[in-house]
Amino acid sequence: MHLVYPAVLAALLFCTGIYGVLARRNAILVLMSVELMLNAVNLNLVAFDVWLSRTAEEKLHSGQALTLFTIAIAAAEIGIGLAIVLAVYRGRGTSDIDKLRDTAEVHESDGPDGSGGSDTTGGSDNTGESSPGGSDSDGTEPPAAEKAEATA
Repeated sequence: MHLVYPAVLAALLFCTGIYGVLARRNAILVLMSVELMLNAVNLNLVAFDVWLSRTAEEKLHSGQALTLFTIAIAAAEIGIGLAIVLAVYRGRGTSDIDKLRDTAEVHESDGPDGSGGSDTTGGSDNTGESSPGGSDSDGTEPPAAEKAEATA
């Protein structure tokens, strides 16, 4: 068998993995695409090892040994990656990468006391008038959805 066939297949697998990493929004699908890229590298390592062992008559098989290390690293990466994705999903309720990036930017703008620099006057704006979604009669703040509607 020629070296071209596994090399082209590995290139197609690697390009598919790159597309998956760049185009997908779900963190688990991104991890699967990274695994696809690592498997393309494994295919190249084994194919070139077989090709070089035939031409140079070596019996070392270093490409296959490197493939075993790559498989071990990939298994550790998927284990740790899935643990992180599950922890983030439990904490934030989503595994969408864009939404996680947006919430990270919101948290960076929070002040040191966690107030976020928002107005704490209880619903009054700069005009001195009380907004319709202000504090309730018992002094508690309305839910965030009502507060957003009142300010819109």
